[in-house]
Amino acid sequence: MNPRIIDAAEALQKLSSFSAVIDVRSPSEFALDHMPEAQSWPVLDDAERAEVGTLYTQVDPFVANKRGAALIARNIANHIEAHAQALPKSWAPLIYCWRGGNRSGAMAHILARIGFSVVLVQGGYRALRRALRADLDRLPGQLQFRVICGRTGCGKSRLLQALQAAGAQVLDLEALARHRGSVLGLEPGDTQPSQKLFESNVWAALSRFDPQRPVFVEAESKKIGLLHVPEALMARMRQGCCIHLELDTTLRVELLLADYAMLSADRPLLRERLASLRALRGAETVSRWQDQIAQGDLAAFTADILQHHYDPSYLRSMTHNFQHFSAAPLVTLQGIDALAFRRAAEQVLAWTPDAACVTPPTDPQAQAETVSG
Repeated sequence: MNPRIIDAAEALQKLSSFSAVIDVRSPSEFALDHMPEAQSWPVLDDAERAEVGTLYTQVDPFVANKRGAALIARNIANHIEAHAQALPKSWAPLIYCWRGGNRSGAMAHILARIGFSVVLVQGGYRALRRALRADLDRLPGQLQFRVICGRTGCGKSRLLQALQAAGAQVLDLEALARHRGSVLGLEPGDTQPSQKLFESNVWAALSRFDPQRPVFVEAESKKIGLLHVPEALMARMRQGCCIHLELDTTLRVELLLADYAMLSADRPLLRERLASLRALRGAETVSRWQDQIAQGDLAAFTADILQHHYDPSYLRSMTHNFQHFSAAPLVTLQGIDALAFRRAAEQVLAWTPDAACVTPPTDPQAQAETVSG
């Protein structure tokens, strides 16, 4: 039995139908980006890949091929012993490497000879990446977004969680980006995924949504931390119907202190991050915030930074970037406990948007031009 070969577009379309998706590239290649739900079965680790590459360029391709074949054969045997012994004959994996050549071909050939129904991606990861990028231009235009707007600290992310718990379709971009979208938004000790991995995870979320049902998403800027929201998605979100979430400032402070508890506990790091705002807010204001933190008055600092940094540009930014914000219904939270967010979610789900903000599917190229302009 030989592996069946399919192109990348078909592989993406059928990704969820395979028993497993096997990425045979090196661990560092896998960490940078991989297809959603892929398993890492490297046939060469990073050091072995570097060794073979050096032999290829500095000694002789024939010598490199012999060394590579020995390493690949040994590693494939290890993977079969570690992962494949308990698998049934019906197991049908999709396999890819960087270009769909030697590494994935070797793994696919051996698994197919065992008797598994193996599918190999023509062109490998590079072709899958091109197909995924094309999908990121196409998929947002098929969806209707309901955009949760609101000032910093009003609980937009918690409302998304309540909506998801109620069965709604939710795209949580900040969770996918591992960042809350502000200068203080990165959790201490955490790192954001690569831009490519972020886009792969966004694609996975978009491809699961039912176009006949709305998708709830938080109002975002073009960047979340260091990551860029895909252009077609950003354009479609900005066309979406908006919901304006409101919360009393005292409760916003309480909620932020809870949500940023890890950062608040690391006062030196918190003060360090604020330094990047000196050019925007002035040395005097930032020094005041840093003094409040040093003195342990985190509530005063939080109220102060809301008043003088986050809130001033909010309405202007929303009105400029989200075309239906001015017509958004107001949802006022009565608290910050789970019940309050559950009731707000019920109110949002019961809302019927005006037909004026329900936009028809949009041409992907036109979306990209809208954002670029």
